[in-house]
Amino acid sequence: MARIVMKFGGTSVADLDRIHNVARHVKREVDAGHEVAVVVSAMSGKTNELVGWVQNMPKVSGGDAPFYDAREYDAIVASGEQVTSGLLAIALQSIGVNARSWQGWQIPIRTDNAHGAARITDIDGSFLIKRFGEGQVAVVAGFQGIGPDNRIATLGRGGSDTSAVAIAAAVKADRCDIYTDVDGVYTTDPRIEPKARRLAKISFEEMLEMASLGAKVLQVRSVELAMVHKVRTFVRSSFDDPDAPGMGDLLNPPGTLICDEDEIVEQQVVTGIAYAKDEAQISLRRVADRPGVAAGIFGPLAEGGINVDMIVQNISEDGSRTDMTFTVPSGDVAKALAILDKGRQTVGFDVVQHDDGMSKVSVIGIGMRSHAGVAATAFKALAEKGINIRAITTSEIKISILIDGPYTELAVRTLHSVYGLDKQ
Repeated sequence: MARIVMKFGGTSVADLDRIHNVARHVKREVDAGHEVAVVVSAMSGKTNELVGWVQNMPKVSGGDAPFYDAREYDAIVASGEQVTSGLLAIALQSIGVNARSWQGWQIPIRTDNAHGAARITDIDGSFLIKRFGEGQVAVVAGFQGIGPDNRIATLGRGGSDTSAVAIAAAVKADRCDIYTDVDGVYTTDPRIEPKARRLAKISFEEMLEMASLGAKVLQVRSVELAMVHKVRTFVRSSFDDPDAPGMGDLLNPPGTLICDEDEIVEQQVVTGIAYAKDEAQISLRRVADRPGVAAGIFGPLAEGGINVDMIVQNISEDGSRTDMTFTVPSGDVAKALAILDKGRQTVGFDVVQHDDGMSKVSVIGIGMRSHAGVAATAFKALAEKGINIRAITTSEIKISILIDGPYTELAVRTLHSVYGLDKQ
Protein backbone atom coordinates (compact mmCIF):
# COMPACT_ATOMS: atom_id res chain seq x y z
CA MET A 1 0.00 0.00 0.00
CA ALA A 2 1.24 3.48 -0.84
CA ARG A 3 0.11 7.06 -0.28
CA ILE A 4 -0.42 8.87 -3.58
CA VAL A 5 -1.42 12.42 -4.53
CA MET A 6 -2.94 12.63 -8.01
CA LYS A 7 -3.28 15.99 -9.76
CA PHE A 8 -5.41 16.56 -12.87
CA GLY A 9 -5.05 19.68 -15.00
CA GLY A 10 -7.67 21.67 -16.87
CA THR A 11 -7.60 19.66 -20.10
CA SER A 12 -7.95 16.44 -18.08
CA VAL A 13 -11.23 17.70 -16.53
CA ALA A 14 -12.42 19.78 -19.49
CA ASP A 15 -15.91 18.20 -19.62
CA LEU A 16 -18.04 15.60 -17.86
CA ASP A 17 -16.77 12.71 -19.98
CA ARG A 18 -13.19 13.53 -19.04
CA ILE A 19 -14.12 13.93 -15.37
CA HIS A 20 -15.60 10.41 -15.46
CA ASN A 21 -12.36 9.21 -17.08
CA VAL A 22 -10.38 10.83 -14.26
CA ALA A 23 -12.60 9.01 -11.76
CA ARG A 24 -11.54 5.71 -13.35
CA HIS A 25 -7.87 6.62 -12.88
CA VAL A 26 -8.53 7.37 -9.21
CA LYS A 27 -10.54 4.18 -8.70
CA ARG A 28 -7.66 2.12 -10.13
CA GLU A 29 -5.36 3.36 -7.36
CA VAL A 30 -8.02 2.97 -4.67
CA ASP A 31 -8.76 -0.61 -5.76
CA ALA A 32 -5.03 -1.35 -5.49
CA GLY A 33 -5.28 -0.48 -1.79
CA HIS A 34 -3.52 2.88 -1.90
CA GLU A 35 -4.39 5.98 0.14
CA VAL A 36 -5.29 8.67 -2.37
CA ALA A 37 -5.77 12.43 -2.38
CA VAL A 38 -6.71 14.18 -5.62
CA VAL A 39 -5.98 17.80 -6.57
CA VAL A 40 -7.90 19.34 -9.48
CA SER A 41 -7.68 22.41 -11.66
CA ALA A 42 -10.63 24.31 -13.09
CA MET A 43 -12.16 22.92 -16.28
CA SER A 44 -10.19 24.01 -19.35
CA GLY A 45 -10.94 27.63 -20.25
CA LYS A 46 -12.97 28.32 -17.11
CA THR A 47 -10.30 30.39 -15.32
CA ASN A 48 -9.86 32.58 -18.41
CA GLU A 49 -13.61 33.08 -18.50
CA LEU A 50 -13.71 34.07 -14.82
CA VAL A 51 -10.77 36.47 -15.25
CA GLY A 52 -12.56 37.99 -18.25
CA TRP A 53 -15.64 38.63 -16.14
CA VAL A 54 -13.53 40.46 -13.55
CA GLN A 55 -11.82 42.53 -16.23
CA ASN A 56 -15.20 43.66 -17.54
CA MET A 57 -16.19 45.03 -14.16
CA PRO A 58 -15.55 48.71 -13.31
CA LYS A 59 -12.22 49.37 -11.63
CA VAL A 60 -11.67 51.27 -8.39
CA SER A 61 -9.57 54.43 -8.63
CA GLY A 62 -6.63 54.78 -6.29
CA GLY A 63 -2.86 55.15 -6.20
CA ASP A 64 -1.14 55.45 -9.56
CA ALA A 65 -3.81 53.58 -11.54
CA PRO A 66 -7.28 52.02 -11.30
CA PHE A 67 -7.29 48.55 -9.75
CA TYR A 68 -9.44 45.59 -8.78
CA ASP A 69 -9.81 44.45 -5.18
CA ALA A 70 -7.43 41.47 -5.27
CA ARG A 71 -9.40 39.69 -2.52
CA GLU A 72 -12.56 39.72 -4.61
CA TYR A 73 -10.58 38.71 -7.70
CA ASP A 74 -9.41 35.63 -5.79
CA ALA A 75 -12.90 34.82 -4.56
CA ILE A 76 -14.12 34.78 -8.16
CA VAL A 77 -11.32 32.96 -9.98
CA ALA A 78 -11.02 30.28 -7.26
CA SER A 79 -14.59 29.14 -7.95
CA GLY A 80 -13.53 27.16 -11.05
CA GLU A 81 -11.67 24.59 -8.95
CA GLN A 82 -14.56 24.39 -6.50
CA VAL A 83 -16.89 23.27 -9.30
CA THR A 84 -14.42 20.66 -10.58
CA SER A 85 -13.73 19.17 -7.15
CA GLY A 86 -17.46 18.76 -6.48
CA LEU A 87 -18.13 17.16 -9.87
CA LEU A 88 -15.25 14.71 -9.48
CA ALA A 89 -16.37 13.75 -5.98
CA ILE A 90 -19.85 12.97 -7.37
CA ALA A 91 -18.32 10.97 -10.24
CA LEU A 92 -16.25 8.93 -7.77
CA GLN A 93 -19.24 8.30 -5.51
CA SER A 94 -21.22 7.06 -8.52
CA ILE A 95 -18.68 4.26 -9.11
CA GLY A 96 -18.47 3.22 -5.48
CA VAL A 97 -15.50 5.27 -4.26
CA ASN A 98 -15.84 6.97 -0.87
CA ALA A 99 -14.93 10.54 -1.83
CA ARG A 100 -15.52 14.05 -0.58
CA SER A 101 -14.57 17.43 -2.05
CA TRP A 102 -12.63 20.02 -0.07
CA GLN A 103 -11.63 23.60 -0.75
CA GLY A 104 -8.15 24.87 0.04
CA TRP A 105 -9.30 26.78 3.11
CA GLN A 106 -10.91 23.65 4.59
CA ILE A 107 -7.68 21.64 4.72
CA PRO A 108 -6.37 24.34 5.47
CA ILE A 109 -3.70 25.33 2.96
CA ARG A 110 -2.27 28.48 4.52
CA THR A 111 -0.71 31.16 2.34
CA ASP A 112 0.79 34.60 2.62
CA ASN A 113 -1.28 37.69 1.87
CA ALA A 114 -0.18 38.21 -1.77
CA HIS A 115 -3.64 37.77 -3.32
CA GLY A 116 -3.46 36.58 -6.91
CA ALA A 117 0.10 35.26 -6.50
CA ALA A 118 0.16 33.85 -2.99
CA ARG A 119 2.80 31.45 -1.71
CA ILE A 120 1.99 28.49 0.52
CA THR A 121 3.32 28.95 4.05
CA ASP A 122 1.98 25.83 5.76
CA ILE A 123 -0.20 22.75 5.32
CA ASP A 124 -1.15 20.59 8.28
CA GLY A 125 -1.35 17.12 6.74
CA SER A 126 -3.09 15.56 9.76
CA PHE A 127 -6.57 16.31 8.42
CA LEU A 128 -5.96 14.47 5.16
CA ILE A 129 -4.18 11.63 6.93
CA LYS A 130 -7.24 11.22 9.15
CA ARG A 131 -9.41 10.95 6.02
CA PHE A 132 -7.05 8.33 4.61
CA GLY A 133 -7.58 6.33 7.81
CA GLU A 134 -11.33 6.46 7.22
CA GLY A 135 -10.87 5.07 3.70
CA GLN A 136 -11.90 8.34 2.06
CA VAL A 137 -10.49 9.98 -1.06
CA ALA A 138 -10.10 13.72 -0.51
CA VAL A 139 -10.71 15.70 -3.71
CA VAL A 140 -9.01 19.05 -3.11
CA ALA A 141 -9.50 22.23 -5.12
CA GLY A 142 -6.05 23.28 -6.32
CA PHE A 143 -4.72 26.79 -6.95
CA GLN A 144 -6.05 28.16 -3.67
CA GLY A 145 -5.56 28.49 0.06
CA ILE A 146 -6.42 30.86 2.87
CA GLY A 147 -4.41 33.99 3.69
CA PRO A 148 -3.67 35.63 7.06
CA ASP A 149 -6.68 37.89 6.47
CA ASN A 150 -8.92 34.79 6.49
CA ARG A 151 -9.76 35.30 2.83
CA ILE A 152 -9.32 32.92 -0.12
CA ALA A 153 -5.94 33.48 -1.77
CA THR A 154 -4.99 32.06 -5.16
CA LEU A 155 -1.49 30.89 -6.07
CA GLY A 156 -1.17 32.32 -9.58
CA ARG A 157 -1.41 30.53 -12.90
CA GLY A 158 -0.32 26.90 -12.71
CA GLY A 159 -0.84 26.95 -8.97
CA SER A 160 -2.62 23.59 -8.89
CA ASP A 161 0.71 21.84 -9.57
CA THR A 162 2.12 23.65 -6.55
CA SER A 163 -0.91 22.67 -4.45
CA ALA A 164 -0.42 19.01 -5.34
CA VAL A 165 3.30 18.88 -4.54
CA ALA A 166 2.78 20.82 -1.29
CA ILE A 167 0.04 18.41 -0.20
CA ALA A 168 2.25 15.43 -1.14
CA ALA A 169 5.02 16.84 1.05
CA ALA A 170 2.61 17.53 3.92
CA VAL A 171 1.20 13.97 4.00
CA LYS A 172 4.59 12.37 3.21
CA ALA A 173 3.22 10.77 0.05
CA ASP A 174 5.19 8.05 -1.71
CA ARG A 175 4.71 9.90 -4.96
CA CYS A 176 2.84 12.76 -6.63
CA ASP A 177 1.33 12.01 -10.05
CA ILE A 178 0.78 15.07 -12.27
CA TYR A 179 -1.72 14.07 -14.98
CA THR A 180 -1.80 16.31 -18.01
CA ASP A 181 -2.39 16.19 -21.79
CA VAL A 182 1.10 14.83 -22.52
CA ASP A 183 2.51 11.47 -21.46
CA GLY A 184 5.73 12.74 -19.92
CA VAL A 185 8.68 15.08 -20.29
CA TYR A 186 10.38 15.02 -23.69
CA THR A 187 13.92 15.83 -24.81
CA THR A 188 12.41 18.85 -26.58
CA ASP A 189 9.07 20.01 -27.93
CA PRO A 190 7.75 17.19 -30.19
CA ARG A 191 5.85 19.77 -32.23
CA ILE A 192 9.20 21.16 -33.40
CA GLU A 193 11.26 17.97 -33.44
CA PRO A 194 9.25 14.79 -34.19
CA LYS A 195 12.26 12.71 -33.10
CA ALA A 196 11.98 14.03 -29.52
CA ARG A 197 11.92 11.18 -26.99
CA ARG A 198 10.08 10.78 -23.74
CA LEU A 199 12.47 10.69 -20.81
CA ALA A 200 12.08 7.88 -18.27
CA LYS A 201 13.70 10.02 -15.55
CA ILE A 202 14.86 13.60 -15.14
CA SER A 203 16.45 15.23 -12.10
CA PHE A 204 14.75 17.98 -10.11
CA GLU A 205 17.47 20.44 -11.16
CA GLU A 206 17.11 19.62 -14.85
CA MET A 207 13.31 19.86 -14.69
CA LEU A 208 13.57 23.19 -12.89
CA GLU A 209 15.78 24.53 -15.67
CA MET A 210 13.48 23.08 -18.36
CA ALA A 211 10.40 24.64 -16.73
CA SER A 212 11.99 28.04 -16.18
CA LEU A 213 13.47 28.14 -19.70
CA GLY A 214 10.30 27.51 -21.65
CA ALA A 215 9.07 23.92 -21.19
CA LYS A 216 5.36 24.09 -20.32
CA VAL A 217 4.95 20.65 -18.73
CA LEU A 218 5.21 21.76 -15.10
CA GLN A 219 4.99 25.03 -13.22
CA VAL A 220 8.35 26.27 -11.89
CA ARG A 221 7.25 26.70 -8.27
CA SER A 222 5.96 23.14 -8.10
CA VAL A 223 9.34 21.79 -9.23
CA GLU A 224 11.14 23.97 -6.66
CA LEU A 225 8.88 22.60 -3.94
CA ALA A 226 9.35 19.01 -5.09
CA MET A 227 13.13 19.47 -5.04
CA VAL A 228 13.19 21.00 -1.56
CA HIS A 229 10.99 18.27 -0.07
CA LYS A 230 12.28 15.47 -2.35
CA VAL A 231 8.77 14.59 -3.54
CA ARG A 232 9.07 11.92 -6.26
CA THR A 233 6.86 13.28 -9.04
CA PHE A 234 5.53 11.48 -12.11
CA VAL A 235 4.28 13.36 -15.19
CA ARG A 236 1.57 11.17 -16.77
CA SER A 237 -1.19 11.39 -19.38
CA SER A 238 -4.80 11.42 -18.23
CA PHE A 239 -5.79 10.30 -21.74
CA ASP A 240 -4.17 6.88 -21.39
CA ASP A 241 -6.60 4.02 -20.77
CA PRO A 242 -6.93 3.88 -16.95
CA ASP A 243 -7.04 0.07 -17.06
CA ALA A 244 -4.20 -0.53 -19.55
CA PRO A 245 -1.39 -2.88 -18.44
CA GLY A 246 1.22 -1.14 -16.31
CA MET A 247 -0.92 1.90 -15.46
CA GLY A 248 -1.09 0.77 -11.84
CA ASP A 249 2.64 0.02 -11.48
CA LEU A 250 3.52 1.38 -8.04
CA LEU A 251 7.22 2.08 -8.58
CA ASN A 252 7.41 2.87 -12.29
CA PRO A 253 4.09 3.84 -13.85
CA PRO A 254 4.14 5.09 -17.46
CA GLY A 255 5.36 8.65 -17.73
CA THR A 256 8.45 10.57 -16.60
CA LEU A 257 9.80 10.41 -13.06
CA ILE A 258 11.20 13.66 -11.66
CA CYS A 259 13.53 12.70 -8.84
CA ASP A 260 16.82 13.30 -7.06
CA GLU A 261 19.79 12.85 -9.39
CA ASP A 262 21.07 10.01 -7.17
CA GLU A 263 18.24 7.89 -8.61
CA ILE A 264 19.49 8.39 -12.16
CA VAL A 265 22.17 5.78 -12.82
CA GLU A 266 22.87 6.61 -16.47
CA GLN A 267 23.37 10.37 -16.49
CA GLN A 268 23.37 11.83 -20.00
CA VAL A 269 25.62 14.78 -20.80
CA VAL A 270 22.63 16.65 -22.27
CA THR A 271 19.10 15.78 -21.22
CA GLY A 272 17.00 18.22 -23.21
CA ILE A 273 16.64 21.38 -25.29
CA ALA A 274 14.23 24.09 -24.12
CA TYR A 275 13.25 27.31 -25.82
CA ALA A 276 11.36 30.50 -25.07
CA LYS A 277 10.08 32.83 -27.77
CA ASP A 278 9.12 36.50 -27.54
CA GLU A 279 12.26 37.65 -25.79
CA ALA A 280 13.55 41.20 -26.24
CA GLN A 281 17.12 42.43 -26.01
CA ILE A 282 17.86 45.82 -24.43
CA SER A 283 21.33 47.36 -24.63
CA LEU A 284 22.61 50.37 -22.71
CA ARG A 285 25.61 51.90 -24.43
CA ARG A 286 28.50 53.72 -22.74
CA VAL A 287 27.29 53.31 -19.17
CA ALA A 288 29.44 54.92 -16.47
CA ASP A 289 31.46 52.10 -14.88
CA ARG A 290 31.25 52.76 -11.14
CA PRO A 291 29.89 50.99 -8.04
CA GLY A 292 26.09 50.95 -7.80
CA VAL A 293 25.38 51.27 -11.52
CA ALA A 294 24.03 47.71 -11.90
CA ALA A 295 21.80 48.21 -8.87
CA GLY A 296 20.59 51.50 -10.35
CA ILE A 297 19.58 49.70 -13.55
CA PHE A 298 18.14 46.42 -12.33
CA GLY A 299 16.68 47.53 -8.99
CA PRO A 300 13.96 49.74 -10.54
CA LEU A 301 13.22 47.07 -13.16
CA ALA A 302 12.67 44.51 -10.40
CA GLU A 303 10.44 46.94 -8.49
CA GLY A 304 8.45 47.35 -11.70
CA GLY A 305 7.83 43.60 -11.82
CA ILE A 306 10.00 43.06 -14.91
CA ASN A 307 11.84 39.75 -15.09
CA VAL A 308 15.37 40.35 -16.38
CA ASP A 309 17.10 37.24 -17.62
CA MET A 310 20.33 37.12 -19.63
CA ILE A 311 22.82 39.84 -18.66
CA VAL A 312 26.04 40.56 -20.57
CA GLN A 313 28.50 43.32 -19.69
CA ASN A 314 31.40 44.59 -21.78
CA ILE A 315 33.87 47.01 -20.18
CA SER A 316 35.79 49.52 -22.30
CA GLU A 317 39.57 49.32 -22.65
CA ASP A 318 40.22 52.17 -20.21
CA GLY A 319 37.66 50.81 -17.72
CA SER A 320 35.62 54.04 -17.57
CA ARG A 321 32.62 52.90 -19.60
CA THR A 322 30.66 49.69 -20.09
CA ASP A 323 27.95 48.35 -22.36
CA MET A 324 25.15 46.48 -20.58
CA THR A 325 22.90 44.07 -22.51
CA PHE A 326 20.04 42.06 -21.02
CA THR A 327 16.78 40.39 -21.99
CA VAL A 328 13.18 40.89 -20.86
CA PRO A 329 9.88 39.44 -22.12
CA SER A 330 8.78 41.26 -25.29
CA GLY A 331 5.54 42.34 -23.62
CA ASP A 332 7.54 44.28 -21.00
CA VAL A 333 9.75 46.27 -23.38
CA ALA A 334 7.76 49.53 -23.29
CA LYS A 335 7.54 49.44 -19.51
CA ALA A 336 11.25 48.65 -19.17
CA LEU A 337 12.25 51.49 -21.51
CA ALA A 338 10.10 53.93 -19.54
CA ILE A 339 11.74 52.88 -16.27
CA LEU A 340 15.23 53.15 -17.78
CA ASP A 341 14.49 56.58 -19.24
CA LYS A 342 13.27 57.77 -15.85
CA GLY A 343 16.59 56.78 -14.23
CA ARG A 344 18.82 57.83 -17.09
CA GLN A 345 20.42 60.80 -15.33
CA THR A 346 21.02 58.84 -12.15
CA VAL A 347 22.57 55.83 -13.89
CA GLY A 348 24.35 57.68 -16.66
CA PHE A 349 24.31 56.11 -20.13
CA ASP A 350 24.41 57.55 -23.65
CA VAL A 351 22.08 55.38 -25.72
CA VAL A 352 19.47 52.68 -25.14
CA GLN A 353 18.75 50.22 -27.95
CA HIS A 354 16.30 47.34 -28.15
CA ASP A 355 15.39 44.47 -30.47
CA ASP A 356 12.16 42.48 -30.25
CA GLY A 357 11.44 39.03 -31.59
CA MET A 358 14.38 37.24 -30.00
CA SER A 359 14.32 33.64 -28.79
CA LYS A 360 16.28 31.91 -26.06
CA VAL A 361 17.34 28.33 -26.74
CA SER A 362 18.84 26.35 -23.85
CA VAL A 363 20.87 23.15 -23.59
CA ILE A 364 20.30 21.38 -20.26
CA GLY A 365 21.95 18.41 -18.58
CA ILE A 366 23.48 17.46 -15.22
CA GLY A 367 26.21 15.61 -17.15
CA MET A 368 27.69 18.98 -18.16
CA ARG A 369 29.33 19.20 -14.74
CA SER A 370 31.84 16.53 -15.68
CA HIS A 371 32.16 16.96 -19.46
CA ALA A 372 34.13 19.59 -21.36
CA GLY A 373 33.29 20.95 -24.80
CA VAL A 374 29.50 20.98 -24.47
CA ALA A 375 29.26 24.71 -25.22
CA ALA A 376 31.76 24.54 -28.08
CA THR A 377 29.68 21.81 -29.71
CA ALA A 378 26.58 24.03 -29.61
CA PHE A 379 28.37 27.09 -30.98
CA LYS A 380 29.93 25.16 -33.85
CA ALA A 381 26.63 23.49 -34.80
CA LEU A 382 24.75 26.79 -34.85
CA ALA A 383 27.51 28.49 -36.85
CA GLU A 384 27.33 25.78 -39.50
CA LYS A 385 23.61 26.56 -39.87
CA GLY A 386 24.29 30.30 -40.20
CA ILE A 387 22.61 31.13 -36.89
CA ASN A 388 24.06 34.24 -35.21
CA ILE A 389 24.37 34.23 -31.41
CA ARG A 390 23.35 37.50 -29.73
CA ALA A 391 24.16 36.59 -26.11
CA ILE A 392 25.20 33.61 -24.00
CA THR A 393 24.72 32.71 -20.34
CA THR A 394 25.78 29.53 -18.59
CA SER A 395 25.43 27.67 -15.32
CA GLU A 396 26.67 24.29 -14.11
CA ILE A 397 23.93 22.42 -15.97
CA LYS A 398 22.70 24.74 -18.72
CA ILE A 399 23.77 26.92 -21.62
CA SER A 400 21.31 29.56 -22.84
CA ILE A 401 21.79 31.20 -26.24
CA LEU A 402 19.92 34.26 -27.51
CA ILE A 403 19.15 34.20 -31.25
CA ASP A 404 16.85 35.89 -33.74
CA GLY A 405 13.32 34.51 -33.48
CA PRO A 406 12.95 33.14 -37.04
CA TYR A 407 15.80 30.67 -36.39
CA THR A 408 14.21 29.12 -33.28
CA GLU A 409 12.99 25.86 -34.77
CA LEU A 410 16.15 25.31 -36.79
CA ALA A 411 18.28 25.91 -33.68
CA VAL A 412 16.21 23.49 -31.57
CA ARG A 413 16.40 20.73 -34.19
CA THR A 414 20.13 21.33 -34.74
CA LEU A 415 21.03 21.14 -31.06
CA HIS A 416 18.73 18.17 -30.45
CA SER A 417 20.55 16.29 -33.21
CA VAL A 418 24.13 17.33 -32.45
CA TYR A 419 23.88 15.96 -28.90
CA GLY A 420 22.37 12.70 -30.15
CA LEU A 421 19.06 13.15 -28.34
CA ASP A 422 17.20 11.71 -31.32
CA LYS A 423 19.24 8.49 -31.18
CA GLN A 424 19.57 7.51 -27.52
